[in-house]
Amino acid sequence: MKKTLSIIALGAAILALAILPSMGLAAGEPAKLGLGHITSIGSSKDLGVDAKGNVVPPMAQVDSVIAAVAFDADGKIVNVALDSAQSKINFNKDFSVSNDLAASGQTKKELGDAYGMRRGSAIGKEWHEQVAALEKWMIGKTVAEVKAMKVKVKDAAHPAVPDVPELTSSVTMTVQDYIAAVEKAWDNATPVKAGGEKLGLGHEVSIAKSKPAAAQVDTSVAAALFDKDGKVVGVAIDAIQSKVPFDAKTGKVTADRNALVKSKVELGSAYGMSRASSIGKDWYEQSAELGKWMVGKTVKEIQGLKVKKVDDAHLAVPDVPELTSSVTMTVESYLFAVGEAYETAK
Repeated sequence: MKKTLSIIALGAAILALAILPSMGLAAGEPAKLGLGHITSIGSSKDLGVDAKGNVVPPMAQVDSVIAAVAFDADGKIVNVALDSAQSKINFNKDFSVSNDLAASGQTKKELGDAYGMRRGSAIGKEWHEQVAALEKWMIGKTVAEVKAMKVKVKDAAHPAVPDVPELTSSVTMTVQDYIAAVEKAWDNATPVKAGGEKLGLGHEVSIAKSKPAAAQVDTSVAAALFDKDGKVVGVAIDAIQSKVPFDAKTGKVTADRNALVKSKVELGSAYGMSRASSIGKDWYEQSAELGKWMVGKTVKEIQGLKVKKVDDAHLAVPDVPELTSSVTMTVESYLFAVGEAYETAK
């Protein structure tokens, strides 16, 4: 009888292990949280002429692949959220911007079916469906295992399409930047409090600072872990300021299109905020202090932060004793991004 019960118990354990991956769960609890990105201006276009001799105005394009990742104590991925922001700034013949500068940019996840990948997909799946399958595949793996994924070249635009049985019928897009963003998230990961149950990735994308012959995309991002009560147990905040300048005479991009854009956290002291800061702190230091302040609070409490206007460029500077000596930058976009992270958390 005992032997029979042991066999039944063993079978139940094996069944449970088989079910776990399909539920998107990993054995460990979140111990670290990381935020990574790969940002490029490589798809920007110079002023040109089409086959009929018509002038084709220049176009700036900024592509940001973003990864929020929770890791357990063994470095395995417990949860992951991937997204991609593709921002295009079009110019008129006189190099003035033709886009609505006040419009907020949408990521591919936000666009959903409107992104339009399904029409050209051999498997009939949209971008958000394919990235969900990729996220699920990553759960339970280390970054080394994710990087070891077997891939194949489909064409020049798709040099790294998954070539593993679990993904061949669900992911046909190229994945090298998503994997690289996850690796960056691991490199940037920091310890978090216990109790994290849901992970979210939020953002705000703006082209408002673009000018004639000079495109600029500002992307504020936040990765946040929330406990069962909706309180933040860990948060990572960053900002990517992507500039695409053009020569006003030739219409050619004057920046290095092959260089990846660094975020403000990656730039560190090179960003140069400390020189103009009344408290002598650079952007990465101030954002870290803002993140510490958020831990233990709900999104409602975070977005209820008392702020003040310093000038037209600083409309929402923290006005609470805990932050007045450590954060003098305007924070509205980061509060918004954390709120969106909560709304999308899973």
